[in-house]
Amino acid sequence: MATGATAHEVSTVMHVRCPERLPEEVYREVLEQLAELSPVVQALPPGAALVELKGALRYHGADARRLGEVLRLRTLTRLGVDVRVGIGPAVAVAATASGRVDPAGGVLVVEPAEVTEWLAPLPVDALYGIGPRQAEVLRDYGIHTVGLLAAVPPATVQRLLGGTAGRLAADRARGIDPRPVVPRELPASATVRHTFDRHTLDGAAVRAALLDLVVQLGLRLRGRGQAARALQMSLRFAGGTSWEKTRRLTGPSAHEDDLRQTAYRLLDAAGLQRARLTGIALRAQDLVPAGQVAEQLSLDRARAARLAAESALDRIRDKFGPDAVGPAAALRRAS
Repeated sequence: MATGATAHEVSTVMHVRCPERLPEEVYREVLEQLAELSPVVQALPPGAALVELKGALRYHGADARRLGEVLRLRTLTRLGVDVRVGIGPAVAVAATASGRVDPAGGVLVVEPAEVTEWLAPLPVDALYGIGPRQAEVLRDYGIHTVGLLAAVPPATVQRLLGGTAGRLAADRARGIDPRPVVPRELPASATVRHTFDRHTLDGAAVRAALLDLVVQLGLRLRGRGQAARALQMSLRFAGGTSWEKTRRLTGPSAHEDDLRQTAYRLLDAAGLQRARLTGIALRAQDLVPAGQVAEQLSLDRARAARLAAESALDRIRDKFGPDAVGPAAALRRAS
């Protein structure tokens, strides 16, 4: 079945819909999760995004459905947010698919060979780009489904909906949408969070959780090719109160060694004592491309060894997953 592109030209596009009225800060964090899957992310504020997966499929060695499920798992566990994910060979197909996912969240994949058959029975207003007024006009002329719209000559659709709108509707009903995903700059910050199962007074447990966050944050920054100039810590306490403070790093960095020292200074500045902590978040701010950061020659052999170990650990995580290896102290969090 023709979809407007030959097999070697077909992209794999993911369209993501966030819950309605999602706070802007959380939406930016969803974009951060997308940037971990693929460098080609196009934000569609206030609550959607496009991702080109063609290169990501090869990089992660996974199929499109698997990447969609990975995204849902990450947004759920890290942000407490479920998303609707549609995947298809073109932007309009993927966006139409995400619109058919249950509002509670899920993943729907439309394979290239299935596009025409999948689109055909859908109500015409389910097609991405068809607004209520356009759908009403089409239904007045007996065009109730996408399949019927695809069967109408494009010139007739243009007369009904207008030149450009009619051409786009006719193409999209046939699964044709040549628009590429246009990447935008990565989010200006990166955030990782930990929520305690119940409020804790255990300082060692708090530091273990913080160390784990440092590892996650450093891995994310290095994976995105970015470095942070500042680190912000947010603490939540039982009773709903919170504490927040930002500290500049001595120089832009994505290395765990630098992030850990700054994070520990922030934690010490909080003066927790007997405070009942319920959650902790670290946000890397004022990000710059890692390629713009000059590596200083260090005479600190211990630091050089830690950086060499970090590079080796990154290679292990790339091969076996982000949780394959980590600091022993962070294991206290799971024990």
